[in-house]
Amino acid sequence: MNGYITAMDLIPYPIGPLNPKVQDLLLALPLFALVYVLIARILPRMNRVLAARDDAINGTRERTDAVRARAERERAQTEALLAEARHDAARIRQDAHERGATLIVEAREDGQRAREAVLAEGRARVESERAAAEVELRIAVSELASDLASRIVGEPIGTPAQHGS
Repeated sequence: MNGYITAMDLIPYPIGPLNPKVQDLLLALPLFALVYVLIARILPRMNRVLAARDDAINGTRERTDAVRARAERERAQTEALLAEARHDAARIRQDAHERGATLIVEAREDGQRAREAVLAEGRARVESERAAAEVELRIAVSELASDLASRIVGEPIGTPAQHGS
């Protein structure tokens, strides 16, 4: 043949048009080894980059889900606190309303008692003043009656107190 060793010499059966020449194999093996080493060095870096990318995508999603879950828990706690605060406010309003109604009733009763006391004091004062006025009028009536009788008769007439003495 032409002096080249073919794969036919290395491989005992024919493989058709894919029969490589030995010098091609000798050149291909170091190139393959070089590419293998380069890829073996680049592959871990690529895996780290892919892992970082996966972490950035899925990790962010997981962190987002965790933050969302925490936010939901916080919202539920806040709603529970607000519901409790509303309940407390309603109870406080009801207590204040009841206390206010009680105070109004007490104030009304105090007012009624004060009114009754003022009316009783006024009645007593009016009664005492009426009695004093009646005594004064009784004294003045007899004087006025004698004075009037003296004018009618034309001569002085004494008062009953003067006649009795």
